[in-house]
Amino acid sequence: MKDAIKRRLLQAATAIAMGAAGVATYQSQQPPAEVLLAMELGSHFESSGRHIGTPYVDRLGKGQPLTVCNGITGSEVVAGRRYTPDDCKRIELPRYLAAEREARGMFVHWRAYNVWVRASIIDMVFNLGAPALEGSALQARANVGDLAGACEQMSRWVRGTVAGQKVALPGLVDRRATTRELCAEWGRDGHFSAHILEAKK
Repeated sequence: MKDAIKRRLLQAATAIAMGAAGVATYQSQQPPAEVLLAMELGSHFESSGRHIGTPYVDRLGKGQPLTVCNGITGSEVVAGRRYTPDDCKRIELPRYLAAEREARGMFVHWRAYNVWVRASIIDMVFNLGAPALEGSALQARANVGDLAGACEQMSRWVRGTVAGQKVALPGLVDRRATTRELCAEWGRDGHFSAHILEAKK
C-alpha cells in the first residue's frame, strides 16, 4: 500500500475514533466506520479530489454518462453545475450505504469482520457493483470461512476496457493492492492498526 493512502486512512480512522469525522457534512447520523473508510478509499482512487467541481466524461469510454465527484453518475449529475466537496459527500453517501447493505447481504460472516475488512469489501462492491461479485470466487471463499483466500482474490479484479480491449489498469492494480492489504492484514493482532477502531467493530 502506498504511503499517501495509508496516511489518509489512518487520519480518517483517528477522526472516526474521536467522533470527529464530519457528522454535520454526512447528515444528522454518523455512518458506520467502514462506510466512512470506504469513502476515503473511493475518494483517493476515483479522483483524489480532482473531479470535485464540474461533471466530466470518463476517459475510459465513448458515450459514457457524465460523472462527478468520485465516480457518481445518474440523475444527481447536472451538466455545467459546480459541485462542492460537501455536495459530493452528500450524493456519494447513499451509494456507499447501499454498497454496505449489499455487502452485508452477500457475505454470511459479515458481522465477524473488522472494520478494515468491511471497508475493503464495500469498496469492491461500490467500484464493481454487487452483480459482478455475486457467485465470484471472492464471495465463495469468504462464505465458507476462508477470509484469507477471499482477500487474495481481490488482486484479480484489475482489468478494464480501453479502446475495446480488456487490459490491466494501473489505478485498479493499486486500488486492489490496497484493499487486499486492508482485508488480509489491517486490524489483526500485532498490526499497527489493530486498536485504532477496536470499539467500532
